[in-house]
Amino acid sequence: MYVTLFVILLAVLFLPFLVPAVERNLELFLFVMGFSAALCSGVLGNELIGKAIKDPLLITIAVIAAGFFFKWLRAPFERGITKIGGMLPQRLFLPLIIIMLGLLSSIITAIIAAIILASITSILKLNRKSEIRFVILACFSIGLGAVLTPIGEPLSTIATSKLNAEFTYLFHLIGPDILLGVTIFGILAAVFIEPSKRGCQTKVQQSDESSGGILLRGVKVYVFVMALTMLGAGFEPVIERFLIGMNPLLLYWINMISAILDNATLAAAEISIQMDAQTIRSVLLGLLVSGGMLIPGNIPNIIVAGKLHITSAEWARFGLPLGLLAMVFYFIIILTTQ
Repeated sequence: MYVTLFVILLAVLFLPFLVPAVERNLELFLFVMGFSAALCSGVLGNELIGKAIKDPLLITIAVIAAGFFFKWLRAPFERGITKIGGMLPQRLFLPLIIIMLGLLSSIITAIIAAIILASITSILKLNRKSEIRFVILACFSIGLGAVLTPIGEPLSTIATSKLNAEFTYLFHLIGPDILLGVTIFGILAAVFIEPSKRGCQTKVQQSDESSGGILLRGVKVYVFVMALTMLGAGFEPVIERFLIGMNPLLLYWINMISAILDNATLAAAEISIQMDAQTIRSVLLGLLVSGGMLIPGNIPNIIVAGKLHITSAEWARFGLPLGLLAMVFYFIIILTTQ
């Protein structure tokens, strides 16, 4: 069983980069891999199937509703962004967007923050390279910031529940670490993103997205989340067999697998009320930082990549080295603040 699951893990990690057909049908591919992992682990049953059907519903509804919302309010939204962007230089405007979305994601949820990000990005006149970098930096920021409250994302909800903690527990535990990261990702936008020579303007040549396109994106998100649910459940025996009880500093690095597995599932398996605060901090930071490395690592990544047609290779080209640097940065912080 473990050998088969390891092969599935390698397939999920590498095939989207190596096989164009897999990249073009990433949702279906992940669904097949998730189904295979669950079947191999012996966890595929009515309970998991019901969970896999139910889990993506709220996310899908939010994506479709927000899609129609921005479609109907496209003109005033574009005018608002253009007006604000015209008042500020882009080297200040873009970092502010990244920081604000990161902080707001803990209140409006990571999903809504990602939808707003996709809508803002689609009306900025950035070149393709800068657009991708902007999106990835913002998704790292959103993925970090959303954990500050239990309503921001599933990981924070699960962690707070498992620890029987109060609403502000995660903010007090890792708030300074998260605020620092959100700020740094915003500042990096001023370094890595080339401002548009024409400033912040709407893309008047871009046609409105069709209703069919909005619904299709919702279906793709639904299948994607369903696949991640099954994939996470399928790998639970591996997590329980090899990761539980491991040294937290080693677990921090191993948690980079959350770049392709659902970090909420990993948090549910790894976090225990018996852990001390520093161990919980190490586990959470490893899961959160690595979630931005690849598209499957976080729901915001999936939403924005789908909206802007960003491929796995395009994302990994910037997301992987950025994520590794962030992992080293936070590891040093953990070592020096224990």
